[in-house]
Amino acid sequence: MNATATRKSFVFTGWHMLAILLAFFGTIISVNVLMAYYATSTWSGLVVQNTYVASQQFNGKAEGIRAMLATGIKGKLTVAGGEIRYNLAIPGKGPVDADSVMAHFKRPVGEHQDFIAELMPAGNGDHVASHAVLPGFWIAEVISTRQGKVIMHEANRIFVHGENQ
Repeated sequence: MNATATRKSFVFTGWHMLAILLAFFGTIISVNVLMAYYATSTWSGLVVQNTYVASQQFNGKAEGIRAMLATGIKGKLTVAGGEIRYNLAIPGKGPVDADSVMAHFKRPVGEHQDFIAELMPAGNGDHVASHAVLPGFWIAEVISTRQGKVIMHEANRIFVHGENQ
């Protein structure tokens, strides 16, 4: 038996380079696709026309929100059976009536299905509108006013189930 065994040395070929390139760019492309998916599926869609102007108005809006929250008024939005219902109440004290309640429904991405519904008083703090709301995610912004003053303004991301048309 020959004491000096010959070992075949490793030879880097074009196939090895192809595998390295595919692994490298495959990883980069996969991560980019994943990040693009997360960006489009979680984006709130809340955008302002002019960010500089919005930043200048921030403190005034924050003060208004603090004053509104101090009243204790709470709103509850319900979407079911082709009806939009919004209830205003002060917990422990009872219902609150508003002169005007406007609900602006916006899709998180895109605006072709957005709509505004004016809700009419239905008594006991309830305000109602008949309007079919397509299933899926919505940003529902509801503004309630009494005597020309905003008494409740809230925007919530909601999910409408398919049976609510």
